[in-house]
Amino acid sequence: MLLAHISDLHLDGGARAAERAARVVTYINAMSRRPDAVLVTGDIADHGAPAEYAEAAELLARIDAPVLTCPGNHDDRAAYRKGLLDLPGEPGAATPDPYAPINRLHRVGDYAILMCDSTIPGEDGGLLEDATLEWLTRTLDALDDTPALIAFHHPPTVIHHEYLDSINLSNSDRLAELLAGRAPAVPALLVGHAHTSAATTFAGLPLLIAPGVTSTLRMPWETGEDLVNIVSPPGIAFHVLDEDRRIMTHFRVVERTDAHPAE
Repeated sequence: MLLAHISDLHLDGGARAAERAARVVTYINAMSRRPDAVLVTGDIADHGAPAEYAEAAELLARIDAPVLTCPGNHDDRAAYRKGLLDLPGEPGAATPDPYAPINRLHRVGDYAILMCDSTIPGEDGGLLEDATLEWLTRTLDALDDTPALIAFHHPPTVIHHEYLDSINLSNSDRLAELLAGRAPAVPALLVGHAHTSAATTFAGLPLLIAPGVTSTLRMPWETGEDLVNIVSPPGIAFHVLDEDRRIMTHFRVVERTDAHPAE
């Protein structure tokens, strides 16, 4: 199974974010093999505005593959539900509370993909609410031996950046308890938020962080004063899962095809 994984589009109605996101969509559609699914792990909109989700829906609908999404801290749950949940590959989910966590199970080939909500409405940091943890437990139990990838926005571990580590997942200990003993049924955890390609382990499982589309985090040991590098090209992760449930990840940047970099 081949998954394309992007994150942190931060669509804001402006030309810069739109061009970078469209560049990634074009890259995916030009691949010689169609991905089995494209995962978008949050911060799809920059301000959570309805117009930003209209822009995102139009953009993501161009992708020639099922699109699976989850919200990030810049997203608004109610506007996200209204604007995105009718995307191809994302059947609408009725809920009595538009601000309840957005947790969704998808079947892709022989795998289950659990797109989870790690957001705290109105805050930048992350939390898996009790309702989400209970949903994860029930869903994994019901899946039995079906391999399940778990995706959400906030990394549950340090990335060695003082600011980002202050707004990562705050209850990672509860997630670790939930995941104990579930390997190899859970081949990996897939997240975004950090705007940097990274790989580590969490609770004995691979933890893979997608690069940012809109910008790249400047790590403390890199030169420059700004939090992010807006000149670095957008990135994408490709996850390949084999018959042994082994995951291999390849990271790519998506350069412009013309000679004039975006302002």
